[in-house]
Amino acid sequence: MKCIIDAWDEHRSELLHFVANRIPDLQEANDVVQEVFLRATRLERGLCGIANRRAWLFQVARNLLIDRYRLTRYEVVLDESQLTAVDAEPITPVDSLSQCIPRVLTELSVEDREAITLCDIEGISQQDFADRIGVTLPAAKSRVQRARKRLREQLVTACQVRFDEVGQVCCFVPRGPKEN
Repeated sequence: MKCIIDAWDEHRSELLHFVANRIPDLQEANDVVQEVFLRATRLERGLCGIANRRAWLFQVARNLLIDRYRLTRYEVVLDESQLTAVDAEPITPVDSLSQCIPRVLTELSVEDREAITLCDIEGISQQDFADRIGVTLPAAKSRVQRARKRLREQLVTACQVRFDEVGQVCCFVPRGPKEN
């Protein structure tokens, strides 16, 4: 425990300065530094065996700062006026295609439907798709590209999708599920 106290006494103020430069609130900076100390005490004698204790303390502090940034990075507070403004935005034609996609997917072959569903809708990587269906990565990429091409052709035919001069969806005729 003596080596922990010695390392702490030697590097605490430098560590606090390091953390305080990255966190504007001094109380929060002190909390992070305190957590570094707690982790050092949990390591107990292991810290005594580390040749460069300063580097270890700073690495723990860096990791804690990264964890803290990850937790707060996605927090966005919107007031009521911003929420209604978002709801009032018009839906773009490409967003409205969700009315057409289920029908068109049923009209594709099983292989094309599987490629589109897994890679584009469920978001698995093409490498995972290749592994799942037992083909090489280039073969899977080709299969996905061909499926996307046939999906686009089917959207043009079945939903009368039209594209503007830059290739963006400009309009279409909504069509629900195919009736039996």
